[in-house]
Amino acid sequence: MLPRAEHTLAPYAASPLPAGPWLVFAPHADDETFGLGGCLLKAADEGVEAHVVVVTDGALGGDGGGLVERRRDEARRAGELLGLRGLRFWSEPDRGLRVDAPRRALFAGAVRELRPAAVFFPGPLEIHPDHRATGMLAWAALRSLGAGESRPAAVSYEITAHNPVNLLVDITAQMGRKRGAMAVYASQNSQKNYPDHVAALNRSRSLTLPAGVVYAEGLYRYSEEQLRLPLSEVLRRIVDRYFESADGA
Repeated sequence: MLPRAEHTLAPYAASPLPAGPWLVFAPHADDETFGLGGCLLKAADEGVEAHVVVVTDGALGGDGGGLVERRRDEARRAGELLGLRGLRFWSEPDRGLRVDAPRRALFAGAVRELRPAAVFFPGPLEIHPDHRATGMLAWAALRSLGAGESRPAAVSYEITAHNPVNLLVDITAQMGRKRGAMAVYASQNSQKNYPDHVAALNRSRSLTLPAGVVYAEGLYRYSEEQLRLPLSEVLRRIVDRYFESADGA
């Protein structure tokens, strides 16, 4: 058996942005910037409309009083830098986001209301439970859309961990401004140097791209066929490809 070549598992060319408008589900205030800041800046540069929903209140993500409102203020300031068209806060409990029928309906309602061309959510291999719950809820919401309804593209993004990717977006030109937006989140950066971790992830994503690409954000755009399956099954099939032979056997 000859294992698959690298280019069948990771992109070797930079990808254009998915078509807009966009709806981004961010588990916490900061995830939209750490995970998609470069793409959001590039979208604003290209006239692509982007709306962000911050799903949880982030009440457990820092020290001191008034943390929820501080994080909202930071998100508003970051959103201005990123050129967001819309920003909403849902106030689900931090580290308590449940994957259940009421939340699935909440996510589906946002998709139906905003009618985006693409919906973004955290990848399935994220470590934080709220990240994974947000991805599962967004997936369920997209699968719940009826045959007569417009079905947006389903796109996952990386926040703190490598996830499956089939799109790599060159954010080299946007990285300086992304760093500026990340710096807005003082409440989070006082806990850990998140901008350095994020920059390292973005730097690592340029490995398979041409030499002029220094930073990239990784995305996975799912097919219509994949959307018919549970997300766990889709992930298993993606992982299985790493164990297939070069001829797909």
